[in-house]
Amino acid sequence: MTTREEAGALVLRMQECFNTRQFDQAADLFTPDFLNHPLGATGFEAGREAWAQLVARFPAMRVVTDDILIDGDKVAIRSSVEGMAAPGSDVRPVLIEIFRIGNGRLAETWGVTEGPDPRH
Repeated sequence: MTTREEAGALVLRMQECFNTRQFDQAADLFTPDFLNHPLGATGFEAGREAWAQLVARFPAMRVVTDDILIDGDKVAIRSSVEGMAAPGSDVRPVLIEIFRIGNGRLAETWGVTEGPDPRH
């Protein structure tokens, strides 16, 4: 069983891999059958491709952890998103994600983004 500290560290490590663009190093953090509900996809590769597309469009994008809540095998994280504010605005989007941990790895995720959409 994964401890609370290990579960929190796992999610923070995933964010660190995103922020440092070390996407390949994140692969070992996910189970082979990782289920990404927002993308409607299974496996790490779909998420890796989504990360690559995001940073291609928003090269300065990074996520900054604001809150982490852990309950059993679930980790909820609220993060501010830097580097993708709408033109003329300093209001940053907020990313809310819930991860299920399985066998010490990220097994499943749900997520939603709140705030201004920089595409408009």
